[in-house]
Amino acid sequence: MTNTDNAQVIVDTALRAAPPVILEPGKVHAFNTPGGVQKFDLTGPEYTGIPPRKAGTTTVRDARSWNAYFTKHSTDASEVYADSERLTVTAVLDAHAADEPSWGNHRLVLSLFITDAWKQWLKNDGELLSQEDFAEFLEDHLPELLDPSSADMLEIAQSLQANTKVDFQSGIRLATGQRQFQYVETQTTKAGQKGQLTVPETFVIGLIPFEGSEGYRLTARLRYRITDRGLRMGYKLERPGDILRTAFADVVNAIDGDIAQPILNGTPA
Repeated sequence: MTNTDNAQVIVDTALRAAPPVILEPGKVHAFNTPGGVQKFDLTGPEYTGIPPRKAGTTTVRDARSWNAYFTKHSTDASEVYADSERLTVTAVLDAHAADEPSWGNHRLVLSLFITDAWKQWLKNDGELLSQEDFAEFLEDHLPELLDPSSADMLEIAQSLQANTKVDFQSGIRLATGQRQFQYVETQTTKAGQKGQLTVPETFVIGLIPFEGSEGYRLTARLRYRITDRGLRMGYKLERPGDILRTAFADVVNAIDGDIAQPILNGTPA
């Protein structure tokens, strides 16, 4: 046996006799072994229990929740984007700094949820309904009727339902701004009896466009048509798209007032 072999035997014996070492998570350990230097990398999240960086996208539904999350996780380099087409406000919390790149994988999105009431009023916007359907719609949405009051609009709805078996002949605009319909009874007991039905030509409603946002006033103009199937009625909202954009701008302004970072118009890469 050569001197080299003897030396290796001594080294191997010493390594086997060495006491065990407890490896500490979060560090890289290296050891001499008979087969050479062995490295043990214990810096990964499976050993430390800590992810290497923040990542993922959190979606919230109102400005208050957005601000709370942003305040907790933002840095001076965080970027904020507002998209009026998608109705979203997106924060890239780990955005690139001016002289230091970053991952851009930790994001916060405000995705506004349009309320059911807004959807329902927009669904029937410009549509002509039967008397019964129009009256039922008004009854189902009394809380949103502001002027005339919900009590007055309920009375109008009940009048529409009570005058379904009539022959409407004309509709005239009164000096008061109301619309008056002339009709003739067609029921057997009242056949030929004439009457009038008066409804407002315009009415004001109050709607909350997004969950958690403020309410806005919209004007609705009465629409009608006298057909061989009877009186058809509906409404046309005045510029609802402008109201929606205003509501979104108000949400963005509420966020802008609580953060130091400027809000950019658009979407992040």
